[in-house]
Amino acid sequence: MKKRIALVTGGTGGIGTAICRQLANEEVQVIAGFSHGGDNAYALKWQTDQKNAGFTFELVKGNVSDFNACAAMIDEVETKYGPVDILVNNAGIARDSTLRKMQVEQWNEVIHINLDSVFNVTRHVINGMIDRNFGRIINISSINGQKGQFGQTNYSAAKAGMHGFTKALAQEVASKGITVNTVSPGYVATEMVKKMPENVLEKIIAQIPVGRLAEPAEIARVVAFLAAKEQGFITGADFAINGGQHMY
Repeated sequence: MKKRIALVTGGTGGIGTAICRQLANEEVQVIAGFSHGGDNAYALKWQTDQKNAGFTFELVKGNVSDFNACAAMIDEVETKYGPVDILVNNAGIARDSTLRKMQVEQWNEVIHINLDSVFNVTRHVINGMIDRNFGRIINISSINGQKGQFGQTNYSAAKAGMHGFTKALAQEVASKGITVNTVSPGYVATEMVKKMPENVLEKIIAQIPVGRLAEPAEIARVVAFLAAKEQGFITGADFAINGGQHMY
């Protein structure tokens, strides 16, 4: 039986890596999307590291903030591997600043990469999913899209917008065998987060009722659950994975 094909944007990052691995464990063929500032060497090293760990992932480069670049990226994936059955919109950045000091470039960059990307990539796979009467789309948002965060008007707006996109698209394609859901992690123990000053991390963890950061694999397991063929009745939902830090 042919494996389902998953594209994970931002696949070489901390959460992205965990998602790629978990989907691979579910017998899915995984293509990791990357840009990383155009750093091919970084992506190739990541690919080698994953192979050494027992995982074989393909790579596809694409600027998710650019509509035409996403068209070329999806065309490359479909030409080499086949149609995308599972799309995980995981690419994202932060450019933090209070609004009174925020530069327009900081606003635009975050909106383009975190929110516009969801349209840019999804738009190029949705018609194929409709034609095949099957698809799983999972958008990786954030706790800060649910509750807001000081110094993150750009990031919080983009991440909140992702779930609005989820709810609207879920209604459009529900009758076509396609589900669209959001996953909203809290603070996750990625390498980037673990590099925070110890006193800052301590303050963050003190706000989390379970008393720790999430492991990337905990986010990945929910993504894999939503990506399963059997989960055709869950759509338009937002899954909060934050250790009780924000409940709504």
